[in-house]
Amino acid sequence: MQNKKQSILSQIPPVNDILNHARIRPLIQKYSRHLILSFVQQEIQSYKEKQLGREIDQPPMRNVIQEELADKVAKGVEKFMSPNLRNVINATGIILHTGLGRAPLSDDSRQNLTQIAEGYCSLEMDLESGERGDRTTIVEALICKLTGAESACVVNNNAAAVLLALNTLSFGKETIISRGQLIEIGGSFRIPDVMEKSGAKMVEVGTTNKTHLRDYENAIKENTALICVVHQSNYRVKGFTSETDLGDLVQLAEKRELPILQDLGGGVLLDLRQHNLPYEPVAGESIRRGVDVVTFSGDKVLGGPQSGIIIGKRKYLDGIKKNPLMRALRCDKLIYATLESTLRLYFQEKDLLERNYVLKMLVEPVVKLGARARTIINKISNKAKNCCEIKIADTVVQIGSGALPLEELQSKAISLNSEKLPTEDLAKKFRMYEPPIIGYIRDDRLFFDLRSVFEKQDEILVEAIDCILGA
Repeated sequence: MQNKKQSILSQIPPVNDILNHARIRPLIQKYSRHLILSFVQQEIQSYKEKQLGREIDQPPMRNVIQEELADKVAKGVEKFMSPNLRNVINATGIILHTGLGRAPLSDDSRQNLTQIAEGYCSLEMDLESGERGDRTTIVEALICKLTGAESACVVNNNAAAVLLALNTLSFGKETIISRGQLIEIGGSFRIPDVMEKSGAKMVEVGTTNKTHLRDYENAIKENTALICVVHQSNYRVKGFTSETDLGDLVQLAEKRELPILQDLGGGVLLDLRQHNLPYEPVAGESIRRGVDVVTFSGDKVLGGPQSGIIIGKRKYLDGIKKNPLMRALRCDKLIYATLESTLRLYFQEKDLLERNYVLKMLVEPVVKLGARARTIINKISNKAKNCCEIKIADTVVQIGSGALPLEELQSKAISLNSEKLPTEDLAKKFRMYEPPIIGYIRDDRLFFDLRSVFEKQDEILVEAIDCILGA
């Protein structure tokens, strides 16, 4: 047995032989010898363990092993050096799909991003005076014009915005919040956890389904620093319920000289009802109703990059901006570039629904989606149709990321079912296509929902179906 093991090991080529292989030498020139060496050593060790762990009568010849190892090294290096983050076609129907990067950026944002990323930029310089500036001013005026707020700042996401606001306004003191608003959203983001990390002391009032104004009033003590209101985001409590009117809370806070912090979550800048969508709290409305500080996301319904936006009264925002945590949570030039372009679109009302892709997908008529689906079906080759059942399906989709959680949008999808290929395998083939196409499986059929597919990607969908099913 020992002799057999020695025989196996003796056939494994030395490291230098693999490094000098015709497939490996160009990789050393292209990348670094250190990187290639690490992969060679890794594959040799893996091969040893694999061979010694099984019974074999005759070990392969050295040249065969060398070819196998060189092939694995070459493939491993190329995969390692290929970008992990790739463009995909989102055919799930979920417009704000967290796993696929949430809001797709507008053409305006992408163009500005490319321009700013090419070199240096005026991130913290006042070009007129030549003095050092403040990066928050890049978008502050735009946000304030859109919302009516006195002041604004931006951090790297909405969880950070809530954390920073709580830490500034209520560190070491009590914050009152309704039990019905102690939410958890995706990624285990829990309001109680964020409040604890902020240093604020949480005081729960009311019950899960009912909280009255008197509950807040009775909870105000000497150590109370803040009243916090949280939009329920991705769930609703129905039935025997009631929550305190925001206007009544504002009056109570003013009477007791306390600030109100409202977390809106999704970040809506215009009334969605004008586009036949359900009402979601609008940031500007909260400001007009007297809320002192409001937080919301930049990468959900707003349609921008991942960011958390804080707006409100200047006396509170000044403290938030001076908080040492602000530096830890601040955004870089790329976020400011894309957010600025996103916000400017909101002043171009005639073009907004066409150029902001989130809003465009939200309001696209199902009739148009149906017409696109028929065009796709007509373009698919007969060869693909003969080996797979391809249909147009009526579907309902949700927006995603906790936005309009009860709203189901009517949509259209291309539905596939192959007798030769299991649906899971079919879905994987589309995920491994270039570009990857991400659909969903239901009732043993693969669906490509057009609600979240750009119209310019329809042709790619046709090509992929023909390539995978018609091959």
